[in-house]
Amino acid sequence: MQMIHRELSTPPSRNALLSLITNSATIHHLLQLHAQLLRNGFHSDIATVTKLTQRLFDLRAPRHALSLFFSFPKPDIFLFNVLVQGFSLNASPSTSLSLYSRLRKSINLSPDNFTYAFTINAASGSRDEKHGMMLHAHAIVDGLAPNLFVGSALVDLYCKFSRVGYARKVFDRMPEKDTVLWNAMVNGLARNCCYEDSIEVFGDMVEDGVRLDSTTLSTVLPAAAELKELGVGMGIQCLAMKIGFHSVDYVLTGLVSLYSKCGDVDTARLLFWMIDKPDLVSYNALISGFTCNGEVECSVKLFRELLASGQRVSSSTMVGLIPVSSPFGHLHLASSIQGFCVKSGTISHPSVSTALTTVYSRLNEMDLARSLFDESPEKTVAAWNAMISGYTQNGLTETSLSLFQEMMKTEFAPNPVTITTILSACAQLGALSFGKWVHELIKSKNLEPNIYVSTALVDMYAKCGNISEAWQLFDSMSEKNTVTWNTMIFGYGLHGHGHEALKLFNEMLHLGFQPSSVTFLSVMYACSHAGLVREGDEIFRAMVNEYGIKPLPEHYACMVDILGRAGQLEKALEFIRSMPVEPGPAVWGTLLGASMIHKDTNMARMASEKLFELDPGSVGYHVLLSNIYSVERNFPKAASIREGVKKRKLAKTPGCTLIEIHGTPHVFVSGDRSHSHATAIYEMLEKLTSKMREIGYRSETVTALHDVEEEEKELMVNVHSEKLAIAFALITTEPGTEIRIIKNLRVCLDCHTATKYISKITERVIVVRDANRFHHFKDGVCSCGDYW
Repeated sequence: MQMIHRELSTPPSRNALLSLITNSATIHHLLQLHAQLLRNGFHSDIATVTKLTQRLFDLRAPRHALSLFFSFPKPDIFLFNVLVQGFSLNASPSTSLSLYSRLRKSINLSPDNFTYAFTINAASGSRDEKHGMMLHAHAIVDGLAPNLFVGSALVDLYCKFSRVGYARKVFDRMPEKDTVLWNAMVNGLARNCCYEDSIEVFGDMVEDGVRLDSTTLSTVLPAAAELKELGVGMGIQCLAMKIGFHSVDYVLTGLVSLYSKCGDVDTARLLFWMIDKPDLVSYNALISGFTCNGEVECSVKLFRELLASGQRVSSSTMVGLIPVSSPFGHLHLASSIQGFCVKSGTISHPSVSTALTTVYSRLNEMDLARSLFDESPEKTVAAWNAMISGYTQNGLTETSLSLFQEMMKTEFAPNPVTITTILSACAQLGALSFGKWVHELIKSKNLEPNIYVSTALVDMYAKCGNISEAWQLFDSMSEKNTVTWNTMIFGYGLHGHGHEALKLFNEMLHLGFQPSSVTFLSVMYACSHAGLVREGDEIFRAMVNEYGIKPLPEHYACMVDILGRAGQLEKALEFIRSMPVEPGPAVWGTLLGASMIHKDTNMARMASEKLFELDPGSVGYHVLLSNIYSVERNFPKAASIREGVKKRKLAKTPGCTLIEIHGTPHVFVSGDRSHSHATAIYEMLEKLTSKMREIGYRSETVTALHDVEEEEKELMVNVHSEKLAIAFALITTEPGTEIRIIKNLRVCLDCHTATKYISKITERVIVVRDANRFHHFKDGVCSCGDYW
């Protein structure tokens, strides 16, 4: 202030005023200088008023800047631009757009390239896509669209609205391109997850000899990191060394993230220590790198160092620290992080609460996850997705569907992630009508072109029993990936269409798709359920010898299943003994199941002994062996196994059957009399049993409990859950309507036989999904050929 008074003791010159304005540090000083402008006749001097306006924006006084502008009689375009840019940078983009509209009405002034660049940036900040497109049109009319400043602003605008195609058209049509424009395109593509395109444009930039800067390198590195393309990233690193930007802090930070995401944490750590003064972003990159690579202790240690340095952590720090990718064994850590987030205030950030919700869901702590979700002050689509996905992954599919319906009542629109998750829930539950409703929603939102959504639809229809609809969707897809092919192949296997699965597998190979271990498992599964032993054996050998894929326990178990179901038990045992790895419960369990089918007690006993050693807590294997002894009428031995199960307090999974009638699910258990239609259901069952007996049906009671009378055995098998569900469908649906039921266990021999008879008597198609596969019953015949 003393300097101002000293300088203004005599009438000031313009240069003196400009110097004072530049050096002013407070709004109070600037307001005093404004008074001096008025007093000394400089209020009409455009240069002085423009400098004062700029400085007012620098000191965050946009209201005073606007007042000064309106007091000036004849502003020029430069002053207009200062004001437009100032409001854009001071979080008031709507004012910038209003000023632009005012300028369009002026008869003395016309917008120039800077006006358009600043106003387009304001439209980006206000998330006003329509205004942005209007500005683009005006720029074209005014002949300024080819200008570099305008072009860069337009590319940035369209990328912010995820209009990548429009951004690319603007970029491609620019007559000349500078580094800033190239950077805008590379960055915009990376931000919209078009990582391959981002790297491709960067490659074009290098090839065209465009001058690269540190921004270019730090912009393209995230794309290489997300693709886990370490080779590409190392090439960028070499380029950074060559042109002298390798030591730039934010380039090093990008490299830390790259090496972390590519699994090379040691190199990431070395690069981090090369940063002269690591900032919060650098710390966040390495903390996240440690966490996502399972080095949680290192992550926590670095987090403590960050706190000790006095830096204030951000929501990104906490998200990087939360062990989302490796949650198992870290429940206490997740709870501790949640406590810290509550104290630091970061818990209110949607990304933090969503990450914690995801961790709790993966640890099957659904009450903790739901509590966090419900308490979150701001829910995002990602938060809804995390909660819906958590329920789906943990088998709580009905709750998942209910929460999705709740989401649909909010302002949030489901995205492809939401849709694929909810379709997975429908597939698990067999909720075909709900799945069809979601399909209509997909059509209305034009999400069908999304490959992940379409693949999830194929999966849903296949697992809900409508394999023909699954095929039609698959066949109509313009784009397919390996997962899509796997889904359709598995669907065919699930329905026992082994030859169709093989045909599709061969077509996939012919079209050049690279099969994965899941592909081979899916096609082997199809061979197993269709009795295609030779083909299954050839595929297993091709997987190992031609494609170099190391078999997983599931592949070995599937090969044993292929041989065992076909009755080649000795070959199956020989295969097990030749395995290069120790066979686990899945392999021996499969052999025990095959022994049950073919009633080979000796083989079953041997498989059981192995299983009781490897997995003594599984009741299913004990029940299977007990049933085999019952088949042989060795009731004392069967009783002894069941007694052992009781003594060890092993609980067998109760059998239940689900059926959906008019969109409402109904669940039945064996002997269930709790249903509101119980009387009518049992009357229908009695009528069916009587008619079935007339045409030759006899109850398969051999595996029922041996210590009850034969008549009582018949009563027991006659009230199995699947029969109750079918009877309920017959009294609540129109004649000729297809019946679909889902059994949580393998359908028993008696129910399988009975359903064949029921399909013939009622002239209904009955589709049963059990724990192994689908059975399509029609005219007294099952699609599985009694081979399941």
